[in-house]
Amino acid sequence: MITPFAIAAPARILFGRGQAKAAVPLIAAMGRRIFLVHGRDIRRADWLLARLMQAGVTVMPYPCAGEPTITMVEAAVSAAKGSDCIVALGGGAVVDLGKAVAGLLPSPGPVIDYLEVVGRGLPLAAAPLPFIALPTTAGTGAEATKNAVIDVPDRRVKVSLRDDRMIADVAIVDPSLTDGCPKGVTLASGLDAIVQVIEPYLSARANPYTDALCQRAIPTGLAALRSLMIVENEVARDQMAWVSLSGGLALANAGLGAVHGLAGVIGGRTGAAHGATCGVLLPHVLRTNAVAAGTDGQVAKRFEEVFGWISDVFGSLDGLESWAHDEGLPRLSALGVTPQDHAEISVASLGASSMKANPVVLGQAELQAILAAAG
Repeated sequence: MITPFAIAAPARILFGRGQAKAAVPLIAAMGRRIFLVHGRDIRRADWLLARLMQAGVTVMPYPCAGEPTITMVEAAVSAAKGSDCIVALGGGAVVDLGKAVAGLLPSPGPVIDYLEVVGRGLPLAAAPLPFIALPTTAGTGAEATKNAVIDVPDRRVKVSLRDDRMIADVAIVDPSLTDGCPKGVTLASGLDAIVQVIEPYLSARANPYTDALCQRAIPTGLAALRSLMIVENEVARDQMAWVSLSGGLALANAGLGAVHGLAGVIGGRTGAAHGATCGVLLPHVLRTNAVAAGTDGQVAKRFEEVFGWISDVFGSLDGLESWAHDEGLPRLSALGVTPQDHAEISVASLGASSMKANPVVLGQAELQAILAAAG
């Protein structure tokens, strides 16, 4: 018997090289006043800005210099007033900021009212503005999720602004936009993408839809990321873009687990890069979860499958861990986490929304041991 489930996804997904060319007519059809969120360097958005202006569209470019904070979101919402459509061209932080602006602009009240954990977690008071996402990294899958991750510095935590209506109207995943991504960014974002197909596959909320995505994406992502650390190539870039999109779709419909439960707290405390944090935690969370799951039943079988896919590419879970660090992935201590932080982080992570989908219940002691092992 199949347990009932629902599927949330962008209304339209365009995937493949050259699909970015479709952006201008799609954007122009959604309004004449466009708020374009881009990364720190506007030159990477010049091609889209120029084509939109040639099409007679009024565009307000807006930079996202890092992972969005409440203050950044408030400033962007204020700047976007009067816009017909929000477009995000960039990495996960850029897409999250654009998604938050699209969601919050029509809804009155302070941002905190709509945030999980630290706020009231209210649903949006009004439908979001039209939103189009064009990712330029293969990592977060934010173009396909229904939440935006927001940093709350005074609470030293990252939390989600979440609403089913926040999923992009159009997600344009053109792998050519990720070509030439720096090696360090490719590694961190790629590990994040892999975590985001492993955790939904092991999730207590996994379903046939997410399983179908993850079963192919996990081995594909592992092999493609290893290939990209050796040589730049379009085939592996295409594969990682697909894995990232699959992860976004999977996590939106099955949740995540302890890796992200811990990573959200760590990121809020240290400002450490999310992908690197997820990458360094993954082997240790997998080991701890597998021990807690035991050797019988469906959950144990899934761990065997995941360990098998990892072993096919890296020899073993230990091999994946060693390889990642050899390629430059820092340990938790280099990301700003000290042993004195472990107890507080483990306690705070118990309340994280991602922890609710972990395949087994982990206590503070187990989470603290994970942090010590990853340190």
